[in-house]
Amino acid sequence: MTSADHYRALAAQFDAKAKQEADWQVRAEWEHMARSYHRLAEQAERNAQTDVIYETPPQRPAATPPAQQQQQQQPEGNGESEIESRPENDR
Repeated sequence: MTSADHYRALAAQFDAKAKQEADWQVRAEWEHMARSYHRLAEQAERNAQTDVIYETPPQRPAATPPAQQQQQQQPEGNGESEIESRPENDR
């Protein structure tokens, strides 16, 4: 059994459950599930027709490691920002 066949079988089960359901909201959910599985079956058929060949790309030469950044010296202070250390009338 192919994937498409499996999805069609599930879709048929959900269609049957939808037809037996009296509650319209639950029936709508079963119908939604059936449509989803029908779409999965169609996609599985398209995927089965596609030949995908994966070839490992050629190896690139080893890259030069990135240059390290230098840290700048931070001015020493008492932990207050410049604004906090200015007098009140200069702000």
